[in-house]
Amino acid sequence: MTQQTFRTDDVRLTIVYDNYAFRPELETAWGFSCVIEGFEQTILFDTGGDAAIFRRNMAALQIDPRSIDILILSHAHWDHQNGIPALLEKHSDVTAYLLQAFPAKLHAQAAGYGADVVEVRQSLEICNDVYSTGKLGTKIPEQALILNTARGLIIVTGCAHPGIVAVVEKAKELCDNDVLLVIGGFHLHKAKPQAAHDIVRDFRALGVQNIAPTHCSGDSARRVFADAYRANCLPVGAGKVLTLEDL
Repeated sequence: MTQQTFRTDDVRLTIVYDNYAFRPELETAWGFSCVIEGFEQTILFDTGGDAAIFRRNMAALQIDPRSIDILILSHAHWDHQNGIPALLEKHSDVTAYLLQAFPAKLHAQAAGYGADVVEVRQSLEICNDVYSTGKLGTKIPEQALILNTARGLIIVTGCAHPGIVAVVEKAKELCDNDVLLVIGGFHLHKAKPQAAHDIVRDFRALGVQNIAPTHCSGDSARRVFADAYRANCLPVGAGKVLTLEDL
């Protein structure tokens, strides 16, 4: 893909919905959602598993739904898509990037609210320096988000069902740049501890500088990552705001 490399210090990721807490006044529940600001357009990545909690957390974080330009769903599981009505009932003037492999009813739901639905098959550029990996995996099709910043790639993942290492490898293949941060669900909550150790080894080989495992990453795996990455394993949860200055 074309290397443009975004030149701003204003990149900002806000975790709206998570089953881990960062700010105690925000509600937690199983699922994930993150707002990404500082690029040409403001992006909502996933919507969590409960529309009411998503709506209340957005309000607590003072994020106006009308500020969202783009909706991206990582995959079609309830804990990432159930907040869709809380966004689109208030603000339907968005472009929704959904994998073509998602159920037709999910496409119809977004379109029914008035969103402009883009069916994603292969990797594509969403706006300057923001990319979808395109469809990864077969049993549970999933896409991840790649932010190409001046300091390296930020990779945002919902659950990483195809494997978090495979997601990072795909991102590096698409955008030949260092990996500054991998954030989101790593899908290790049912895995044996050795799986996390293996991922640390592979991340080191891939040059992953910082990690922020949350949602379905699992407590045991998060401890392994924290021991290995120390200060470069960032504590995150609902209400956490990350900027490039934090990395």
